[in-house]
Amino acid sequence: MNYLEISPAKQLNGRVVLPASKSISNRALLINALGGNTTLPKNLSNSDDTQVMLRALQAVSSLKGGKGVFDIGAAGTAMRFMTAYLSVTPGEHVITGTERMKHRPIGILVNALRTLGADVEYVGEEGFPPLRITGKELAGGKLSLPADVSSQYISALLMIGPVLRNGLTLNLEGNIASRPYLDMTISVMRDFGAKVEWQGDNVIEVLPGAYMQRAYAIESDWSAASYWYEMVALSQDADAEVDLVGLHHDSIQGDSRVWRWMSELGVETQFYVEPDGTDIVRLRKGGTVTSYFSCDFTHQPDLAQTIAVTCAMMDVPFHLCGLQSLRIKETDRIAALMKELGKMVDVEVEEDELHWDGSITEKQDSAYLIFDTYEDHRMAMAFAPVCLRMGRKVRINNPQVVSKSYPAFWDDLEKVGFRICKEQ
Repeated sequence: MNYLEISPAKQLNGRVVLPASKSISNRALLINALGGNTTLPKNLSNSDDTQVMLRALQAVSSLKGGKGVFDIGAAGTAMRFMTAYLSVTPGEHVITGTERMKHRPIGILVNALRTLGADVEYVGEEGFPPLRITGKELAGGKLSLPADVSSQYISALLMIGPVLRNGLTLNLEGNIASRPYLDMTISVMRDFGAKVEWQGDNVIEVLPGAYMQRAYAIESDWSAASYWYEMVALSQDADAEVDLVGLHHDSIQGDSRVWRWMSELGVETQFYVEPDGTDIVRLRKGGTVTSYFSCDFTHQPDLAQTIAVTCAMMDVPFHLCGLQSLRIKETDRIAALMKELGKMVDVEVEEDELHWDGSITEKQDSAYLIFDTYEDHRMAMAFAPVCLRMGRKVRINNPQVVSKSYPAFWDDLEKVGFRICKEQ
């Protein structure tokens, strides 16, 4: 499917069962495997990223210490987490991915693992996948890393900490980026019995010891919820109301911050629990819309596209900073945002910050706006709701990319009244 056309829902009302958090799912899967648990966590994400990781872990298990080649496609989380996992898992492994993956840096993680004694070699270009890894027991010990590197590098190291002979003491130098993701990792590790603590602001200590085997359930995805917040904000329906199933008020996901930020853009959030124990978040229009939105996304980078598009469509000038990690995601998200938002508004970029002063570009003359997705699920989902404010169709190219985190996204839009025409 090369594209689909989306017509806006006239009324926005419905109940949406969100996908499980792929961030929690991927962590729980890896820790589950490190603990030798053969019972999978409940409510696993059905996203591409999680399914790729599940298949890779199952394949490693079936090899029983033999040789294997693992293609994780475009799943960056799986590449980083599996690299650490394979380093402590007996066998000779090659891990590879898509062409884009072969140009996503991994040298910082490889160097850290080598410092711990891991046997990791580059198959191709230095600093990038594919990798050849000979897994073995590692001594562990003390390690220092720049604090502003991808949290996935740090999380990958933390999760193997308990199985290192001497545990792991990780010193993060400088200002920590995406700390909520580190706290999420630590929380899931503790749920499986790991002894891990922050020692001050920049040191994390993981004591040696086996993970325990236990039943574990994954909560719904706050990142996926952000697009429904955007839809309620942009809807022309004054009575717009959407119930989102399975979200927790006290979530370990950093992206739960979205409900506070979206209150500045006119979306009211209500938390309640149904009689059967189901957690519900209800979104409604309400409150005053800010005249200027300023935000640091250092700890919630995956919300940047959603907020930028929402502000632009609501004529709310903005200044967004803390976007440095967006350069090395599925695409260069800053460049992609510049190009696609540029079809509607004049956005400026200064290093890793985005600014919009309210200037409008000349609109496309066609019956619909056309947005490219750059093999990035978040570009597709952030731009789809634009039709609500523009009052006309939008075309999303390569819409299947949503399967990376939210495979049912287009089906859920149809359920609440959007009209979607798929290319035949």
